Amino acid sequence: MLDKLMNMDRRIVFILVALAVIIPTKLRVNLPISVSEPTQKLYDYIDNLEADSTIMIAFNYGPAGLPELHPMGRAVLKQCFDKDVRVIGVTLAPDAPTLANTLMEEIAQESGAVAGKDYVFLGYRPGGSLVMLGMGTSIASVFENDYNGTALAEIPIMENITNYDQISLLVDFASGNTTEGWINYANTQYNLQIASGVTGVIIAQMYPFLQTGQLVGLIAGIAGAAEYERLIDAPAKGMQWINIESFVHLLIVGLVILGNIAFFIRNRQEE
Repeated sequence: MLDKLMNMDRRIVFILVALAVIIPTKLRVNLPISVSEPTQKLYDYIDNLEADSTIMIAFNYGPAGLPELHPMGRAVLKQCFDKDVRVIGVTLAPDAPTLANTLMEEIAQESGAVAGKDYVFLGYRPGGSLVMLGMGTSIASVFENDYNGTALAEIPIMENITNYDQISLLVDFASGNTTEGWINYANTQYNLQIASGVTGVIIAQMYPFLQTGQLVGLIAGIAGAAEYERLIDAPAKGMQWINIESFVHLLIVGLVILGNIAFFIRNRQEE
């Protein structure tokens, strides 16, 4: 028995991992999730906004970042629409417009939000920092029309929106370094409040901005997405994927513990 544990066939491990993925998916098991302070701060900030406030969401990720960032965007959009907070969507990523527009339309349909009145997606503009700075002076000077080609002057939500002065918060969902750009140009130059949702690999570089107060909140990876879904009481992909990860991690830890127990027992027997 000890030999079998110490020399377990890798195919058995693969089967166990497959079961650890399939079982929580089929049974929809939801493990307890504690909400981190940065996630809670972003939720509270939006929750405290008055109805008809306007936030801007920057969808700065492509298909590679979709698994982690799409659940965050879904959760924040749902919170905004449920609170009658208006949303202006933009992107600086050339491969993001279709993903972002589809997501906004999907959540709007679920929440009963009206295009042009409760939300608008302006689309993509190249230029990075120039776009960030330009919108601080005039959004219409950068985006003459929305993603569907409608002139900004004809969109009700943009009627009283000139620049960042009328935006309560910008949330950047990023798989790269765009959050630093928004902080450098939109926050420093125009005092626009910034929050962010990022992939797991760049979480660490966001924490200094939380400490300085340049980020009002942060959603960190798929775990952060699950936390936000818990806060809005709408379990979705974030909760599902973090549950799967937890079961797989528990399996790996269990196998490591069993292997070490077998190793020490075997050594004691040989002595």
